[in-house]
Amino acid sequence: MEKWVVAAKRADFNGIGQRFGIDPVIARIIRNRDITEDKDIRMYLQGKISDMASHWLLKDMEKSVAILMEAVHEKRQVRIIGDYDIDGVCAAAILYKCFRRVGVRTDTYIPNRVTDGYGLNMHLIERAKEDRIDLLVTCDNGIAAYPEVQRAKEMGMTVIVTDHHNVPYEEQGGKRIWKTPPADAVINPKQEDCPYPFQELCGAAVAYKLAAALYERYGVSRSELEELFVLAAIATVGDVMDLQGENRIWVKEGLKLLPTVQNPGLQALMRANHLDGPVSAYHIGFVLGPCINASGRLDTAQRSLQLLLEPDEKKAAALAGDLVHMNESRKSMTALQVEEAVRRIQAEGFKEDRVMVVYLPECHESLAGIVAGRIRERYHRPVFILTKGEQGAKGSGRSIEAYSMYDELTACSDLLIKFGGHPMAAGLSMEPERIEELRRRLNEQCSLKPEEMVPKYVIDVPMPIGYVTEDLIEQLSLLEPFGKGNAKPLFAQKNIRASGFTIMGKNKNVARMTLMDESGCKRDGVYFGNMEEAARVLEKNASVSILYYPQIHTYQGRKNIQIVVQSIR
Repeated sequence: MEKWVVAAKRADFNGIGQRFGIDPVIARIIRNRDITEDKDIRMYLQGKISDMASHWLLKDMEKSVAILMEAVHEKRQVRIIGDYDIDGVCAAAILYKCFRRVGVRTDTYIPNRVTDGYGLNMHLIERAKEDRIDLLVTCDNGIAAYPEVQRAKEMGMTVIVTDHHNVPYEEQGGKRIWKTPPADAVINPKQEDCPYPFQELCGAAVAYKLAAALYERYGVSRSELEELFVLAAIATVGDVMDLQGENRIWVKEGLKLLPTVQNPGLQALMRANHLDGPVSAYHIGFVLGPCINASGRLDTAQRSLQLLLEPDEKKAAALAGDLVHMNESRKSMTALQVEEAVRRIQAEGFKEDRVMVVYLPECHESLAGIVAGRIRERYHRPVFILTKGEQGAKGSGRSIEAYSMYDELTACSDLLIKFGGHPMAAGLSMEPERIEELRRRLNEQCSLKPEEMVPKYVIDVPMPIGYVTEDLIEQLSLLEPFGKGNAKPLFAQKNIRASGFTIMGKNKNVARMTLMDESGCKRDGVYFGNMEEAARVLEKNASVSILYYPQIHTYQGRKNIQIVVQSIR
C-alpha cells in the first residue's frame, strides 16, 4: 500500500503570485521546495549564468592558476586523473580542452573500474613518475587520497586536487580533525574554510570553475566556455546532484546551449539516440548519461572521454554508435541480473527480510548498484547486491529514506574488508563465506517499521482537474528542470470517475481513459504503471482518487490538456 502525504507548508501564496506574476499554485510548489525568501524565489525562477558566484571565491583558485601558468611557461608535463563515471569523464574533458587551449602540455588518464579502482591510487603515482609527469591534476577525486598525494609530493611532483566529495575527518576529543590531502592546491567547495557560497557543485562544475579562471587570465573569449559549460551541466544531471541553487542554472542554461554546442561527440551521441527535438534533464539522465557511463561499466571510460574530445564528425559518429550498443548490452545484462535477483529472493525466502542481501556471483561488479536500485524500487526496502570480484566479494547497496546504509554497515564493519558510502548508497568488499552472516546481522539490528517500507508520495497541491488550464501548464515549465532536489510537482483529486480504460501499446504498458470529477469536468487521462492493479481498482470502485501531473498533448496539430495519472486508488 502506498502512503500519500499532502505537503502542508504555509506562506502567502497569493502575495508571492502577485509579486512574481505566477499562479498561487506555482507559488505553493516553490514553497514546498523550501524556497521562501524573495531573492531565492527570484533566483529559482530567473537565475542566469551571471548570477553564479565568482570562480575566484573558491579556496586555492589563485594558487592553482599560478601553478598552471608557471607550467605553461616552463613547458612542464601535466597529467589529468579523472574518474570512470559521467562526472569524472566530463570533468577530465573540461580540463583537457582548457589546458590544451592555454598551452599546457597535458594528457589524461581515467582509472579502470576493475583493475585500478576509484581515484588516485599508488600505482598511478608510480606510473606518472615513470612517465616523467611534473604536475598531477585530479578531477572528481583526490580529496580522500592523503597517502597517495603525500607519495606524489615525496617523488617531487606538484599536485592540484579538484574535487567535490566530502573532506575526510577523524574524531579526536569530540572535535573533527580534517584530513585534507597535502597537495599544492585543493579546490573543493566542501572545505570548511572555502568561502564559495554554494557547496553542492559536481566534480565537472568545479573543473569548469578552474577553466573559467584560466581563460580569464589568458584573455580567452567567454564564448569558448559554452562547450565546457554544457559538459558541466550534463555531469550535474548525470551525477544526480540536487537541482537547487547554482545547479538549477547549470542545467537550465546548459540545456539551452546543448542543441547547438560545438562538440562533434555530443552532437553524434544525440543523433545516435534520435534526439532531434528539445532535450530535457530526463534525456540526459536516462538517455545520454547512461551511454557515457556504459563504457566505464563494461570496458574503459577512456572511450567516452575520446568521444567528448573527438573533433572529426565521422569518427565521433562511430564512437557514439559504439556507446549506444554498449549501453544496450548493459541494459540487457542488467535485466537478466534483476530477474535472477528476484528469483533468488523468492527461492531463498528473502522476501520477508527488511534488509535484502543477495549474492549474484555472475553479475558484472559494475552493475551491482543498478541492480540494487531496481530491486529496491520493486520491494521498497534497503538492498545490497554482492558479486564475485577478483579478490573476494564486492557489492553495492541502495537504501530508502528511513535507513542509513553507512551507519548500519559501520555496526557490521568486523565482517567487512572495506566499505564506504553515505545514508542512501554504499559500497563494500568482504569474504564470500561471510555474506550470510552479514544478512543475518543487518536484519537483526534493523529497526525499520512496516510503514517505512512502503512508497511515499508527497502531494504538492490537492487540485481539481478542472483548475488545470494551458496557462497553468505553461507556468509549470518555469519550475523545470526537474530531478533530484526539484521533483516534478504532484497533484491529487478524489471522487474521480474513470471510464473507457483501454490498455494500449506494443508492450501493453500504457492505458488511456476519460476522467470526470464531481463538477462534471472531463479530461483525457493517460496512465503508465501496473495495468492489472489499475484495472482491478477501477472495476471495484465507483469513484477513485488519483495522483497526477498535467501536460499538453499534441496530435495531428491539435492540442488538448491531458492528465498523466501517477497512481490510482
